Amino acid sequence: MEYSNIKMQAIIDEWIHSERDRAILKKRLIDGLTFERIAEAFDLSVRQVKNIIYGAEQVLYRHL
Repeated sequence: MEYSNIKMQAIIDEWIHSERDRAILKKRLIDGLTFERIAEAFDLSVRQVKNIIYGAEQVLYRHL
């Protein structure tokens, strides 16, 4: 099932409680940025960004 950007933003806002994690997830899922670009923007390692995104995606999948 495919969601519009507006619907995806609403789902992320509802279920991801960390402001930083919400911003990271939106950059990846809505803006389509690479893990490397997100890591650079948030001063994190690529591994940290991947862990945040994968964890947040698991939360979202439970609620979709």
